[in-house]
Formats: sequence, C-alpha cells, structure tokens
Amino acid sequence: MSALETLRNVAIIAHVDHGKTTLVDELLKAGGAVEAHQQLAERAMDSMDLEKEKGITIKAKNTAVQWRDYTINIVDTPGHADFGGEVERVMRMVDGVLVVVDAYEGPQAQTRFVLRKALEAGLWPIVVINKIDRDAADPEGVEERVLELLLELGASEEQFESPVVYGSAKNGFFVRNLDDPRESVEPLLEVLVDRVPAPTAEPEGDFQMLVSNIDWDDYVGRVALGKIQAGSVRKGDSVFRVLKDGTRQRAKVTKVFEYTKLGNIEAEVGEAGNIIGIAGFEDVDIGETLVANESVEALPFVAIDPPTVQMQFAVNDGPFAGLDGKKVTSRAIWDRLQREIKTNISIEVSESDEGGVFNVSARGAMQISVLVETMRREGYEVLVSRPMVILKEVDGQMMEPYETLYLELPEGTQGGVIQALANRKGTVEMMEPRGSMTYLEVVIPTRGLIGFEFELMNLTSGHGVMSHLFKEYRPEIGRIRTRQNGTLVSMAQGKAMAHSLEALEERGILFVGPSEDIYEGMIVGQNSRDGDLPVNPVKAKNLTNHRSANKSIDAGLKPPLKMSLERAIEYIESDEFVEATPNFIRLRKRILDPNVRKRLEKAEKEKEKVS
Repeated sequence: MSALETLRNVAIIAHVDHGKTTLVDELLKAGGAVEAHQQLAERAMDSMDLEKEKGITIKAKNTAVQWRDYTINIVDTPGHADFGGEVERVMRMVDGVLVVVDAYEGPQAQTRFVLRKALEAGLWPIVVINKIDRDAADPEGVEERVLELLLELGASEEQFESPVVYGSAKNGFFVRNLDDPRESVEPLLEVLVDRVPAPTAEPEGDFQMLVSNIDWDDYVGRVALGKIQAGSVRKGDSVFRVLKDGTRQRAKVTKVFEYTKLGNIEAEVGEAGNIIGIAGFEDVDIGETLVANESVEALPFVAIDPPTVQMQFAVNDGPFAGLDGKKVTSRAIWDRLQREIKTNISIEVSESDEGGVFNVSARGAMQISVLVETMRREGYEVLVSRPMVILKEVDGQMMEPYETLYLELPEGTQGGVIQALANRKGTVEMMEPRGSMTYLEVVIPTRGLIGFEFELMNLTSGHGVMSHLFKEYRPEIGRIRTRQNGTLVSMAQGKAMAHSLEALEERGILFVGPSEDIYEGMIVGQNSRDGDLPVNPVKAKNLTNHRSANKSIDAGLKPPLKMSLERAIEYIESDEFVEATPNFIRLRKRILDPNVRKRLEKAEKEKEKVS
C-alpha cells in the first residue's frame, strides 16, 4: 500500500458529554500512545483548564493513532452548539466521522447540527453507540432514532448504510454485535479503516493546503493547520499565502509538524492527504490557502453560521478597579480581543460608539463567557453586559433569531416548564412521552433562551435536559421579561455588616456575606418583589455589646448565593454589568450613582409617554 492508502482522517462528533474525548483516550491506548501498564490522564485531549473543569471540548484538537499499518489522524471536535464554528471547519480536513451517541439519551441537538454538516460535506459516518453498560441504556432504540435522523437529514443511500458499533469507551470495549465478547476497542478500529476511505489528494501535484485551524508555538509563532490537498512541503520551501481577497504573499516554511500520540513532532516532509502544521507565516489566518506557486488556485472555505448574540465588554470603572487584576486598560482589553479572533472564527469584535466599550458577537452566551473566564485567569478586569440578540432588517422590518429548543423533562414537571416557556414567547411544536420522561420541541426567540437553563434546573430539580439549534430569523416579537424580580442595590461603600445583612434577609436573597467589600451601585441581592430597592448593607451597629451580638448574628445568617460567571451574565438586566476580575465576580448597575439613575429613568418614562 502507498503512504496515501494507509492514511485515514476522521473526526469524532457528538453532543456534549456523550464520551468523545474518553473514546479518543481509548484509541490512543490501543495505538500504543501509552504503555498498557500506564494510566492515561483522564480526558487527555481536553488541554484547556476550562475544558477539564466544564467537561466539554472547546477547541478542536488533532492527534494520531498508529494501528497496524495505518496512521489514523483523529480530530476531536467540540460538542456544544456555541463552539460550532470549530466543528464546521474540520469537515474540510476529514473523510469520515465517528458519530458518538449516548445509549440512553440518543441523538441530541448538537448531534443533529454536526451530522448535518458532515452529511452536507459528503462524509462517511460510523455510528458509535456509547455507554451501553449504563442504567436504562437502550442501544437498539437509540440505533432506530439515529437511522430516523439520517433519513430526516437527507443522507445518501451510502451514508444511510452506516455501520453501527456498540460499546463503552470508559470501560475500553466496542463490539459489532451486542452478543459479541466485550474485550477491546479493536472492532471499532477495524470498522474505521474499512469504512473511511483514504484521503482524496494528488501526491504528484503542486503543493496546496487550506488553513482550517491556527495553533501557536512559543518558538516559531503561528502554525497553520490543515490537510494537504496536493503535493508536498518541506522546511525551507518558498510558499505563497493566498488571502481571502485573492492577493498572494510569499514566505519561507520554517517548520513542518505532524501529529502523533498526544502532541506534534517536527517532520521532514508533509505529504498529500496528511493533516499537518506549517510555520513561517506571521499573520496567516483561518480560511486562507497555502500554495506552491502563483498558478495554483485557492481552495473554497466552508461557510460558517453567523453569530446570533452580542455582549459588550467595557473597562472596569468601579471604585475597586485595578485592585485585583493587572490588565485593566481599554487598550489591553482590545488587544486581547484581537488576539482571540485570530484563532476563533466564530467570534466577531468591533468598537462601539462609547469609548472603552467593545461589542463581542458569538453564537451563544456560553462561548463569550468562556472567553471572559479565560481573560480573568490571565489577569484581566472587565465589565460584561447581558447578552443581546443580533437583529436584522429585512424589507424595512426588524427580524430576530429563533431557535428550536429540545427538552427532556421528568414526569410531573411539564406544566411549570411550559408556563415558563410561554412567558418567554416559546411555542410547543411537539410533545411525546419517552419512557419516564417527556420530550418537547419548542420554537422560541433566542432572547427567550437567555437564562432559561437555570430556570429549567430549578423547575425540574436538576433533571431536565435541554439543547437548542438556530432555526431562522422572524419578525421581532416585542418585550420578553426573563427576570421577574428586582435587585437589592447598595447605596453606600464599605464592608458588609452582619446585622445589616440580617435585616436585608427579609427583603430577598443575598449575594454577599459579612465583611465583604461593597460599593455604591453594587447589587448585593435579589429583591423578593418587582423593582430595585436601595439598601445599606454597610451600616454600622451601635457599639454596645458589639462583639457578642455580631457573633450570634453572623452564625444565624443564611449562606449568600454565589453565582458562576455564566449564571451571572445571564441573570443581569440591560442596565447592569458583571464585573469580572481574577478573584471576584460582582454584579452592579451600569450607572453607580443612584441620583443619576433616577434622572435617567424619569427621562426614559417621559420619552415613552410622548411616543
């Protein structure tokens, strides 16, 4: 067999937490990436701290398994819809996909989204029904649902005849038939090399490669990743970079990398069909083509769904600005955002009309909250607004994005959830029982989804499952109220006093505890009623028997509600900010001065009366 015939390029796609990354770990073990007696670190391909914490893949990774005579390049793709931009562009690098589906949950929204992209790209699917040993697993029922999904998505006859493999990545086995002995992952590897074709490439042609991803190396800088469509490339070769506007720039290749086991190694030559990395292009960008000479054409780039959500990033102008982080200026924030869009094509950044305020657009709030969390860990301080949907004007009418929401609810919770969806302008399109759960499909404005996941968790005691996909733009539907309560807003600065907090507990839910630093305009709790309530959590108590009184009050206070960054971003209203610093997440009003806030509210009401 030629070198090209022994190559296989495959992506692993699935919904969040269905076991993709664990499966990659097992394939690496089977290919000898680690010795049999060694333990592979859990979730080896999730290299970002946030990925390990959240248990999801954010950035697509490349690795390779050497098995028998074959080199299998594996791309592990994200399983969350907000990171779909990563998924779409790897379709140009691979010739087959492993569709990993949970044996209990079945195909979910992200499975549908990614599988559609794979089928449109003409890729060959292999269905992997994972976690067959978990309680209530129904591999045969799930297989039926996957076949129905393939039909619904318009799979070709060849794509519909997908082989199905059953198993458990966690326990290291896969089988072709459920009655087969459960010994190893080799049956999956056998199906993979038989089913996925060798790459379509021209070894004898002039070098040509589409840049599908960007990596960074501390020694050589930006590294362009992609599959070589034609020819070969070596260190020292003179290569043209074709920009998206068609202009060409010449540069010299300083390094060629290929992927193996859990990292990349320097290679003598990158050959047709292989997925490689090339260094030497200072500003190379995703979607550009690298070619051998002036006559070689650029390759088309896969279209990516547009962002539907926008948030504002602003300089921290509060009283505690600069006390926690080191990178606090608008210049530092802007430079960091510019760096992000170089490797993350799903995010768009622009300057707003206000000084020191930037618009960041993406597919969902989670994608932007991951960026904010990363920036916090890098020492940045930043104010972040509530997510806003991106409107479009069509024939003079404002249109807003709608999503299809897929829900699985425990028995007895449908009533409360359907009422909550109605409040958010959602329309139930389909409802059917599935075992002890009820399955719903709902069409809802993207605005109505903001903060809904946390409401769903409360309504279903944490047992509801949701996922969603962009559907279309429809005429704007009017105001959607997603938060029913006002807030408790501090009207003073200082340290929170226990006896003051005790008095405020009757007014609502507190977000701060005793001795925490507070400032004017900071949100210290949720009001039990509608509307915002000015409060004084720093008011000092008379000194009589001060110590013993404070001690007893302190012990009797309920623990404050502490929100994650993602929860805080979805909780706030349009006149509020989340203040994100390396060690603190605070909620505050955009305008801290209560008198200025009152004047603006009054002016807004007057304007409404006139209109």
